[in-house]
Amino acid sequence: MKILIVVDMQKDFIDGSLGSKEAVAIVENVKNRIKDFDGKVFFTRDTHQPDYLNTFEGKNLPVEHCIENTPGWEICAELKELADKATVINKPTFGYTEWKKLIPEQPESIEICGLCTDICVISNALILRAIYPEVPMTADSSCCAGVTPEKHEAALNVMESCQIKVIR
Repeated sequence: MKILIVVDMQKDFIDGSLGSKEAVAIVENVKNRIKDFDGKVFFTRDTHQPDYLNTFEGKNLPVEHCIENTPGWEICAELKELADKATVINKPTFGYTEWKKLIPEQPESIEICGLCTDICVISNALILRAIYPEVPMTADSSCCAGVTPEKHEAALNVMESCQIKVIR
């Protein structure tokens, strides 16, 4: 089974409270990648509660975002229909730690894309690499965006160091 993981393609990360022009620019690429993918698709959704600013993360990133059941928490409109056909995972932190429960069998391959390359994409990629050390993994740089272009590139370099193939 081939796996595609679409990380945090949510309104707040694209054109909301933590949005960027780089995030807006990858939406069409991600949409096309999902449409062309022949395998199982998972979406992650960064999920915070109204007390976010009182959490460890909120004290270090004091910008409310992805508060559960708000418009900014939703998968972006351009991908909503595709997400409705996939498995959507709410995760309370950068990396989802229960992948083995969702993907109990060794997959043929894993592709990862989404936002932000230097936080949630890399966190999930490294968790998946640890769980499935023998599975080929890929990250397409045109389907990822970081907090800044420099951090995006740095995260791609780290993923390459961890034997994740980066398509540039």
